[in-house]
Amino acid sequence: MIWIFLAVSMVFYGQNSKESNPYFKLVRPAFDGTLAYNTTEFVAQYWRVPGNTGFNKSVDWIATELKKAGYVLESEAKSADRLTYRIESRPMDRPTWEPVSAQLDIFGESTPLLVSSKNRNMTYLNSVSTPKGGITAEVIYIKPEDDLPSMDLKDKVVFMESGIRSIYKQLLENDVLGVLSYDNPDYLQPEKNVTSIQFRSLPSQTDTKFWGVALSFEAKERLREALKKGRTKVTVNIQTKIYNADELTVVANIKGSKNPQERLVFSAHIQEPGANDNASGVGTQLEMATVVAGLVKKNKVEADRTLTFLWGDEISSTHRYIQEDKDRARGIKWGISLDMVGENTDITGGSFLIEKMPDPSAIWTRGQDKHTEWGGKVLSLEDMRPHYFNDFIIHNFKKQGEYANWEVNTNPFEGGSDHTPFLKADIPGLLLWHFTDQFYHTDNDRIDKVSQETLKNVGTAALASGLYLVNANTDTAQNVLDIVEKAALERLESEFELSIKSVHPAEEKPILAAWEDWYLKALQSITDLEPVPTEELQHRIKVAQQKVKEKTQNYLAELDAR
Repeated sequence: MIWIFLAVSMVFYGQNSKESNPYFKLVRPAFDGTLAYNTTEFVAQYWRVPGNTGFNKSVDWIATELKKAGYVLESEAKSADRLTYRIESRPMDRPTWEPVSAQLDIFGESTPLLVSSKNRNMTYLNSVSTPKGGITAEVIYIKPEDDLPSMDLKDKVVFMESGIRSIYKQLLENDVLGVLSYDNPDYLQPEKNVTSIQFRSLPSQTDTKFWGVALSFEAKERLREALKKGRTKVTVNIQTKIYNADELTVVANIKGSKNPQERLVFSAHIQEPGANDNASGVGTQLEMATVVAGLVKKNKVEADRTLTFLWGDEISSTHRYIQEDKDRARGIKWGISLDMVGENTDITGGSFLIEKMPDPSAIWTRGQDKHTEWGGKVLSLEDMRPHYFNDFIIHNFKKQGEYANWEVNTNPFEGGSDHTPFLKADIPGLLLWHFTDQFYHTDNDRIDKVSQETLKNVGTAALASGLYLVNANTDTAQNVLDIVEKAALERLESEFELSIKSVHPAEEKPILAAWEDWYLKALQSITDLEPVPTEELQHRIKVAQQKVKEKTQNYLAELDAR
């Protein structure tokens, strides 16, 4: 009855654009971004890796808010309780780590080069502590191509303007005390953001006493000037904690009323020290979980399939969730990763992005498609993942963009976040994020770079999309078919327009053929939305597929004629 009422009650939003997703009407008034922002601010104060204080306090915050919203601890839940959560705990195979304090001085100068109270990313992850009073040692400038065994580096501090991964073992073998490095990519605009430090890491230091300090552009320039004057020493005082701990993961569920074994999984990783990356994902997902709980409890909305919210360690927690229970994994129909979703783009740059499942734009990236500065390798036809999920999510987020005057863009598949475990398990998976961000992975990724309005827009569109999917039925399938058919014909037209501008148009035919194949299969995947696919839907899919075939054939014939 709720579904019928909502379907009849669809209204116009934005600029005379008819809303096809009725759940926007319920979610928008309930999602104001306050909990998302407050959570982001709380989580962002900590340097977070699995098992450490900040990570665990973030878990406690999530659990407290879930309980307030009506979620019951799974071990205490009754059979009638649909809103449940649990905190999974696993021993870690290596110690956790957290920074305490750090200071770097050029010996003889009164002003510190770096201090952790201002540059919280200066200490390499997994660095050990120096002696309490610090150490003073000579600095030796090295380049990656230097013959390190021939150099006297014992009990020295090395300084290099590149990553250390390729020579890390050589540094240990040469009894180097520690490393000072500068390696900020251009998209961070280091000459503008002179104090930014992008966090760096070492392998777990279980058998060594090595440490590293990452430099800002400003600190790097000061150190270079000192070295020009001759022999230079630095004093380094690093205090960290390294200890055994358990890794925690939070899993909250709203059990489906009709098909509880089928589910949509939202995933947001807790670890990393930034506000946008990824305290914003943690906060947005938490408000999503509380908003939908309130709607369910008030009988304003139903969830036919299960909604799952997962908070943990990036990639590994999602991977475990899929791999540890094969029966559960078979029921995961969709996965959505929330990563860097709260940006104030007037400050950070870039825009909100939906990273698509692999489609031909990840092979032939052209026209309006473009990779981010994160970058992605060129895929092959064997890597394609044809599915309606891309265009459905894009359509919903564009609708929220129209409503809120909010910019929504896409990028071809690149990987690197919680959507990848879904895809590897052959589960439709997408990433919601922002890029380029001039403060990405730096200690300037603080709460002042977060927009509550962005948190609200992302959370609203994600939750409305999720509710539409977990309640999918024949009407849903018909609507998604319209969305995908329209997207297919528009894509073929745009690719054809690009092809005819080519010097050799006939050589463009494989691109059109690839898009045709992708959309024929994406259209067929829509049967997944109906519990029992109807003959009517099958017929409509075949009609849409025929339109795609005819359009492609016409375009290919015209390319041949040129």
